[in-house]
Amino acid sequence: MDKRVNYLIGLDTETCNGILIDDKLDLTQSLVYDMGWAVVDKRGKVYRTRSFVVKEIFHDMKDVMRSAYYADKIPQYEQDIKNGTRSLASFYRIRQTFLSDIAIYGVKNVFAHNASFDVRALNNTIRYITKSRFRWFFPWDVVVWDTLKMARQVIGSQKSYQIYCAEHGYLTNHRKPRVRLTAEILYRYLTGDENFSESHTGLEDVLIETKILTHCIRQHKKMERRLYPN
Repeated sequence: MDKRVNYLIGLDTETCNGILIDDKLDLTQSLVYDMGWAVVDKRGKVYRTRSFVVKEIFHDMKDVMRSAYYADKIPQYEQDIKNGTRSLASFYRIRQTFLSDIAIYGVKNVFAHNASFDVRALNNTIRYITKSRFRWFFPWDVVVWDTLKMARQVIGSQKSYQIYCAEHGYLTNHRKPRVRLTAEILYRYLTGDENFSESHTGLEDVLIETKILTHCIRQHKKMERRLYPN
């Protein structure tokens, strides 16, 4: 391992839409069933990848899993677990592996696209599984970056991107339409691949979000990276 490299971790989660309470779903409490991450550098080089399925949610809460937006992918996950593409593990083991990777690579910054969603879901999950014995998923000294915020400042402000979104119908329904900044649309723009479809599985989505991160950094423009600014 090269200690001169500034290692980052990109992560992505997939969630089901609530906790089952008295046979009803609490839709404010999204729970993570898929967590993937990659150790990368600012140029986008990948040093390690992880892909985990959360046992307590995916395996033990099948009723809740049916609420997942991408519940149709459940058979794919089952096959991936069977062939070893993804690991079925307890949330405790997943977090310990995540913390170990942070320590091994000296990671100070973690990034995600629309990071507030992932942070909230991971906190919801650790609080639910530990009955609030642990309330925060991330270590206090790790700073979370949001590539959505970065892309809004760096890419969304570019005239070429605004024209691209207008030409392809990638605009919001606001009274004054705005450009959309989903990871899928940004990746299509950056690669020129209009046939690309986001996988909506943790690790695979991390790898496209890494491309968004590195593109923003390469522009050398002033931007706010932190999810929670000082």
